[in-house]
Amino acid sequence: MPLVIGVDSSTQSTKVEVRDLDSGELVSSGRAAHPSTGVAPVSETNPNDWISAFNSALEQAGSPKPAAISVAGQQHGLVTLDAQNKVVRNAKLWNDTQSAADAKWCVDQRGDAWWAEHVGSVPVASFTVAKLSWLKRVEPQNWAQVARICLPHDFLSWHLRGGGSNEITTDRGDASGTGYWSPKLGKYDNEVLNLIDAKRDWSNALPRVATPLEQTGTWQNAVIGCGTGDNMAGALGIGLSPGDVAISLGTSGTVYAVSDKPTNDPSAAVAGFADATGAFLPLVCTLNATKVFDSFANILNCDLNQFGELALTSSPGANELVLLPYLDGERTPNLPDARAMLIGLNSSHKRNDVARAAIEGVVCGLLDGLAAITNCGVNTSGRIFLLGGGSQSPAVCQIVADLTGKQVNTLNEPEIVALGAARQAAAALTGKWPTWSASSRIAAQPIATTEQSKAARQKFADARLKTYGV
Repeated sequence: MPLVIGVDSSTQSTKVEVRDLDSGELVSSGRAAHPSTGVAPVSETNPNDWISAFNSALEQAGSPKPAAISVAGQQHGLVTLDAQNKVVRNAKLWNDTQSAADAKWCVDQRGDAWWAEHVGSVPVASFTVAKLSWLKRVEPQNWAQVARICLPHDFLSWHLRGGGSNEITTDRGDASGTGYWSPKLGKYDNEVLNLIDAKRDWSNALPRVATPLEQTGTWQNAVIGCGTGDNMAGALGIGLSPGDVAISLGTSGTVYAVSDKPTNDPSAAVAGFADATGAFLPLVCTLNATKVFDSFANILNCDLNQFGELALTSSPGANELVLLPYLDGERTPNLPDARAMLIGLNSSHKRNDVARAAIEGVVCGLLDGLAAITNCGVNTSGRIFLLGGGSQSPAVCQIVADLTGKQVNTLNEPEIVALGAARQAAAALTGKWPTWSASSRIAAQPIATTEQSKAARQKFADARLKTYGV
C-alpha cells in the first residue's frame, strides 16, 4: 500500500499524518509540541526545534516509509542562515509584532496603493518584509551575517533534502505572504527588496519558487513536494471550491476564499495571496481568536466546554455587551498597540453575557474580513467551512451560523492542514491532484438566524469605529 505523509508545522506544534495514496484514508499520525515562543510582542523560536518536533511526531506515527512527503508551515516567519548554512538567530514568527514600526515605515515609503499593486498586500507587522526591515535596523551585526532567507516550511523541506548547500525552495502560496513576491507577476519584486537593502545581492539570498506539482527532491527515497503555507494547505485539505469560504479559529483567526484572479486591497484588510494550485487565495487574518476564549474562560473561572455552554445561555447580541477582542494588538484592523475592551457593561450583565460577547467579538472581526474579501470582487456566496480548534465548540458553530445566517459546515478531520499537505505530496508523486472523497469529512451544523445577531454585528462595528477610528 503506497503511503504519503503530510506535515503541518504550526506555531505551537508539528503534526504528521500518514495516508493511503489511493484512498486518502488516515493510516497513522503523530504530534509534538514546540517550545514556548515568548511573551508579546516577542514571538521567536529556534528553527532546529521544528526539526526535533518533526522527528518526534514521525516516530509517534510509526516511522513509516512513504512514497512522497510534503510540508505545510506557518506563514510569514523569518528564518535566516549564514554562509555556512547555520541559523543566524531565532526565527521571528508571524505573531511577533516588534516589527510594527517597520511595517509602518515600509508603507510610508510608497503608500498603500503602491504596495497593493506590487505585491497584492499592504505590509503589517506579521509580514516577512517587515521583519527583514526590523532585523536590518535593530540587529545590524546579525543582518551582516545573513546569506540565505527562507520561511518555516522552506526550512523544513530543505532539511529533508539534506540541508547544507542544497537548494532552498518555496512555493507561490507561502511566497505570496512575504510582502516581496508578486502573485500577479509570479516573481520577487526587486523594488521592494531594494527598499529594504539596495546593497544586498537578493538573487542569491531567496528561495527558488517551485511550481505547484513539482518534485523538489527526495527524502529516504520519497518524493518531496514543494510544500506551502498553512492556510493554502488548509484550502487543499477542505477541497475549497470557488464561492466557498473558510473561517479558521486557531491561535489566530483567518477567513479566505478561492479566486481565479489576483486581488489587491489598498485598505490593507485583505492579503492578496496566491494558493498552492495556481489560483489565488485572498485572505484576512486576525491575531486574536481562540486565545480570547482561553483568556475569558480563565477570567470566568471555567473550562472551555463550560465557557461555550455559558455563551449559549445568553441571548444573541449578548444583551448589547460588545467585546473588541484585541488582547495583544491586532493585525486586521492594523492596531498593533491596541488592547481588548468590553463595552456597554452594566449591572444587569451576567457571566453568560461576557462569554457570548467574547465569542461574538472574535467572530464579528472575522466576518468583517469576509465582507472585505467580497468587496474585492471575490465570489463568497457558497458554503461556509469552520476550521481550527474553535470549530470543535458547538457554541462557536452556532454563533457563526447566527451571525452569518448561513449553514455552517465543519470537518471530521481534525488536522486539515496536514491533510492538505498529504494531498500535495500525492499530487507531486502522481502529477495530478488526488480525488479523495471529501463527503465523509463534512458535517453540517445547525442554523438559527436572528435579528439580534444582525444588530450585534453593527454594534461591534460602531464600537470599533468609536474606540479606534477604524
